[in-house]
Amino acid sequence: MGTVVDDAASVEFHAFFERHYAEFSRLAYLLTGESDAADDLAADALLALWHRWDRVRAADHPVAYARGVVANLARTRIRSAVRERRRIALFWSQREEKTENPDIAGVVDVQGALRRLPFRKRACVVLRHAFDLSEKDTALALGISVGTVKSQTSKGMAELQKLLGDPGGPQRVHVAMAPRAGQSGGRNR
Repeated sequence: MGTVVDDAASVEFHAFFERHYAEFSRLAYLLTGESDAADDLAADALLALWHRWDRVRAADHPVAYARGVVANLARTRIRSAVRERRRIALFWSQREEKTENPDIAGVVDVQGALRRLPFRKRACVVLRHAFDLSEKDTALALGISVGTVKSQTSKGMAELQKLLGDPGGPQRVHVAMAPRAGQSGGRNR
């Protein structure tokens, strides 16, 4: 049977879980672009947080700490997928099929463009613009400096504008990244 301290920690963690699970799942989705993986990553992150709950609840910014765990798990998943794709490509490399001048005239949505960004730029853009985090909170979540957040966000937005082919990019990106009905987020300018 659990102690009073264990029961209090359990209740506190349950409240944290209920309050932030959907946000962590959404973050994982925007970082990976995989809806099935998003729920798994959010659950894995929360399981890891539960195992270190004493440390998490003592942190200055527990939610930022948790976002960092989600971002690290997403990074690991992406790296694993890239390694797997490389192994498959090596296996099938006997046939060389290259498409020159692929048709890029099709519609490129924001999620597709986000997946093209390097992880750190993608994470900075998503946390700053989709989650409306400050530069400081984004830096805390990713374990990087505020200056790095500023430069990576700026470069990421420039790359998105270039990928989307829209000279008025930030407005289009903001609208396309707006949360689904019933969710909060987005940047107010």
